[in-house]
Amino acid sequence: MSKLDEALIVLRKDMENPESQSAYYDLFLNTTFFVPTMVSESAQDQACEVTEGQATPLVMESEGDHYLMIFDSLERVTAWAKEEVGCVEVPGHVLAMTSESPLHWALNVDTDWAKPFIPAEIAWLKNVVEQCNAAAEKMSSEG
Repeated sequence: MSKLDEALIVLRKDMENPESQSAYYDLFLNTTFFVPTMVSESAQDQACEVTEGQATPLVMESEGDHYLMIFDSLERVTAWAKEEVGCVEVPGHVLAMTSESPLHWALNVDTDWAKPFIPAEIAWLKNVVEQCNAAAEKMSSEG
């Protein structure tokens, strides 16, 4: 069980508690995720070694919504895919900054700690990251 799993358990027990929400989303934004990619024939032997710029993230459709598949460990990606797959590692804050609506996220599919993220939730995370970046930039320009 990962720290993110533990934080999700706390969040699920008390969804209205701002402290459990803050703890989960802070951990999410600071976790590096494995994002499965569409693999070209030339890159099939490069499981989780696809370099930046060559990867197309795997997006799956379910009930008319499109989901970016994300996992917090390589083992979970492999278990879900039932084989080694190409993937890239992306920090949560970068996922938040680069995802566009109406994309959803599917975290840790096929585990007890799976969590879907809806576009409004992703937009909120993006806003949080933008506010943190602006505050950090302001501090660095003042110091």
